[in-house]
Amino acid sequence: MSDQALPQPDATATPADAASAPATSTPAASASALLAAQALRLIEERFPDALGAVLGGSASRGTARATSDLDLAVLLPDTGTSRREVIRHEGRPAELFLHTRADVPGFFERDRLLRRGTILFIYDQGIPLLDREGDLARVRDRARALLAAGPAPLTGAERERSRYVLTCFLDDLLDTPPTERYEQLATADFVLREAAHLLTAHHGAWTGIGRWLPRRLLAADPERGEALLAGHRAVAERAGTAPLAAAVEEVLALVGGPLREGYVQAR
Repeated sequence: MSDQALPQPDATATPADAASAPATSTPAASASALLAAQALRLIEERFPDALGAVLGGSASRGTARATSDLDLAVLLPDTGTSRREVIRHEGRPAELFLHTRADVPGFFERDRLLRRGTILFIYDQGIPLLDREGDLARVRDRARALLAAGPAPLTGAERERSRYVLTCFLDDLLDTPPTERYEQLATADFVLREAAHLLTAHHGAWTGIGRWLPRRLLAADPERGEALLAGHRAVAERAGTAPLAAAVEEVLALVGGPLREGYVQAR
């Protein structure tokens, strides 16, 4: 996510202000301004006591489509209830990440341990819509500090388990005949996911799922990340497993090589 060159509605902005993009603005900036205004109306209508709010996702990056949802992190007073909620507002779906001030540290720590940083990135890189008393600014500063520090490292046991799991998935992929396309594709998906998990962890970098997996993977290690993604594509397009297998072996070599016999998982 990046909010560079995008409009930044402040705490006093109104929907009309945010929707009035300058004539010289880019189409992406104009679209972001319209979505920011829509998101601000949602906050004012549904959460009038909100302390702060930030718009993330494709809307903040200027890449939203007609079907894209609004990703909103909303900071509530401690009398509220933290939760994740999906609603529809003015015809557009909105995914709401609602946090009380007291609960924010716990959610941030969960993000750090999951190593994906979803909420952290929204607070850090989204478009601020509302900040009544400076609480949002403080939360954003904390999110930036945690992102800069990086995710929680894998423990020794977690790293060994990941090595073992990736080795098993790779063996299964190589053992699956190309005629069994469903099995081959499903196994290749697991191989890519586990290899990305291990490679990003090796670099102390944030990981992701879905569309964010290739983005985070390439950011952490452009060369090896590209090899993994190209190898996965080769399986999908040509049923060829050799490129993906070679890329995975490079990842395993970084962390001690394949792990099969001798692996023990503590109960």
